[in-house]
Amino acid sequence: MKLKALIHPAEEGGFWAEVPALPGCVSEGDTFDETVANIREAAEGWLEVAAERANPDAQTQVVEVEV
Repeated sequence: MKLKALIHPAEEGGFWAEVPALPGCVSEGDTFDETVANIREAAEGWLEVAAERANPDAQTQVVEVEV
């Protein structure tokens, strides 16, 4: 799955990142590469928690799609 992440310079140095498609999914890092790795890990965790919290009923199906 591919998601777009926005990387911003942080006022105090380093960077912070957000994934607009995943509300509340943010991370930070001292370097650009560290920030990218951290936001990837945060997005994976966000998706895992969302899948755990999903309680599909008989009419709901969970599928993965690549965009």
